[in-house]
Amino acid sequence: MRKKLILGVSGVRGSFSEEAALHFSKKNNLDCTLEYLVDMEGVLSAFDRNAIDLGVFPVVNNNAGLVQAAFIAMGKRSFTYLENIWLEINHCLLAKPGIQLQQIQKIISYPQALLQCKQYLGQHFKNAELIEWDDTAKAANDLAKNILDDTSAVIASRACAKIYGLSILEKNIQDVNPNMTAFILVKK
Repeated sequence: MRKKLILGVSGVRGSFSEEAALHFSKKNNLDCTLEYLVDMEGVLSAFDRNAIDLGVFPVVNNNAGLVQAAFIAMGKRSFTYLENIWLEINHCLLAKPGIQLQQIQKIISYPQALLQCKQYLGQHFKNAELIEWDDTAKAANDLAKNILDDTSAVIASRACAKIYGLSILEKNIQDVNPNMTAFILVKK
């Protein structure tokens, strides 16, 4: 009987790292359990506790460049690089059901997502407050849990709308198409 691999992802359910992990698992016909570890530091520190077998997190985007938090975390930890997983990232603007675009006063997301949608935000939300969050999917989850108020919208995946019961106000709001991000697969 084959051991089920534990694959740590930076992010929560609905994150793009989860999508990369699922893509890798399917491509390699692996039976994996996902462990949601919020950020890159969480993934790499999970190796210290032997809590995961593999980890996945983003490192670079063709529009917004290097994911600084990944490089900070990688500089603190020892790990072995296995491979790149390239994904096309399509961002959506999500809000609570019933909220209209003109009611949005704050846009919340991971710093890279805000950068990837900078032109869109400048054209459509030049007066909105932009707030950085730990993860795109965590922002969606926090909006659904009322941690963020009703005048907030989040930039996250289409999957987050379904998972967290949010409405999609706009699809494909990234400035560059294709919007490609490289995720790396690592082990202890």
